[in-house]
Amino acid sequence: MLTSEILDRAVKAKPLVKQLSAEKKNEAIASMVDSLLASADEILSANREDMEKAKGVFSEVMLDRLALSKQRIEGMASGMAEVSNLPDPNGKVIDKIVRPNGLAIEKKLAPMGVIGIIYESRPNVTSDAAALCFKSSNVCVLRCGKESYNTSRAITDALRRGLEKCGVTPDAIQLVDDISRQSASDMMTAVGKIDLLIPRGGKGLISACTENAKVPCIQTGTGICHVYVEKTADIDMALSIVDNAKTSRPSVCNACEVCVVDSEIAGEFLPKLYERLTAGRENPVEFITDERSREIIGGTPASEGSFDTEYLDYKLAIKVVDGVKDAVEHVLNHSTGHSESIVTSDPEAADYFTSNVDSAAVYVNASTRFTDGGEFGLGCEIGISTQKLHARGPMGLEEMMTYYYKITGEGQIR
Repeated sequence: MLTSEILDRAVKAKPLVKQLSAEKKNEAIASMVDSLLASADEILSANREDMEKAKGVFSEVMLDRLALSKQRIEGMASGMAEVSNLPDPNGKVIDKIVRPNGLAIEKKLAPMGVIGIIYESRPNVTSDAAALCFKSSNVCVLRCGKESYNTSRAITDALRRGLEKCGVTPDAIQLVDDISRQSASDMMTAVGKIDLLIPRGGKGLISACTENAKVPCIQTGTGICHVYVEKTADIDMALSIVDNAKTSRPSVCNACEVCVVDSEIAGEFLPKLYERLTAGRENPVEFITDERSREIIGGTPASEGSFDTEYLDYKLAIKVVDGVKDAVEHVLNHSTGHSESIVTSDPEAADYFTSNVDSAAVYVNASTRFTDGGEFGLGCEIGISTQKLHARGPMGLEEMMTYYYKITGEGQIR
């Protein structure tokens, strides 16, 4: 089907979805979950086809993002069920005042309408986006990368069958068939049809959308995340946090890409970190070091762009600094505004760092890997917004909404 036809059908579905009750939406999500689980074999077969095509083209880390298993499908279903259990945001009153003239003014949440999502590699985005958009009374038009098309198509078809089974228009969830650049351009310029565009992927995709989109667009995803090990840090805690932030899943946007270390403890901390992330590891981390850290642990010399690269791999850039102000200055110069962490025993250092780094999520003594809708109690998320308007950080149900004012009077005139 042509992308223009899919968008037309999405626009027609918009009022139908907006009118659904909370109970009906929950019933439909439960039906989608059942259909997703019942279609596991079909989805895994499609995923094997995608994986075969991707081998030799993508790194092992990126292949892991594409790969599905029964356990991962069950996790996708669990995430959808969690979204179903969350309060319905449609019509929620977020503020109310009564004016001196008696007018009662309510500020109420309302759906965006049609949300377009352009994403790469990760097929679980398909089910996450579908559940979040539908629960928030939005219609979604999905456009995946060519590397995950067969998997995403199988998932979408399963979800649409679930909607049909309970009498809801399947056009509430649609996947674009055209995986050429033209379909992405069509979505970016679909003025009057797409109410909000959300890109999820690498720097190239996000830049293309923010530079070329004529519809409202939210920047998400690119994560040059820092962990700063301050001079009063508990060394064992810092080792654990950096290890988790870098290696638990290096291909995701909340993984640590840069470890900033205070010069007063660099001589003690860096050799221990090097040993921890390399010795006996199936995937030893490559250390990309500035001049001061290279004198301590060696490593690959950092180049001009080393601290501005989202590696999404077993690579970690190291920067040695002189105090928290120096650390904050480095973060401000190189961060993408996603997630930063300080490991410290000094409350004043923690306060200075968290107040000044200016990112969507800022941690004290915890891994950046927690920047995630599920970990924040949002069920799942549509993406991590790294901008300041209209949403920031993990985008859950309420971040998928706009608002309007309902004003009730008793014949007042101005």
